[in-house]
Amino acid sequence: QVTLVESGGGTVQTGGSLRLSCAAAGYTYVGYCMGWFRQAPGKEREEVSTIYSFARDTHFANFADPVKGRFTLARDSAKNTLYLDMRSLKPEDTGTYFCAAGGRKFGSACTDFTFWGQGTQVTVST
Repeated sequence: QVTLVESGGGTVQTGGSLRLSCAAAGYTYVGYCMGWFRQAPGKEREEVSTIYSFARDTHFANFADPVKGRFTLARDSAKNTLYLDMRSLKPEDTGTYFCAAGGRKFGSACTDFTFWGQGTQVTVST
């Protein structure tokens, strides 16, 4: 059984930083996509970043335009944990952030994610 547990959310001021963690259990990430999505109140869920793992240490990552240059991904293979490092945070980054796994690579994108975490709240205050 695959479980994804997110952590690291919180409240920060504009310009601040946060690191979100997604600990995966029962999951093999090689050959599949993982990703981070977010949903703001009253808005649809949107993709933040995805990563496809060709091999244990070979990955291809994508970032949504609003977060390019501010967000990065990191992976600890030993802990089977994916991190989303967020800096220069803006109020529009506020939302619930979800980790997803089991996605398929389609061209340069990832889709059809099978597993989802429960989400972690990020609030950026002005």
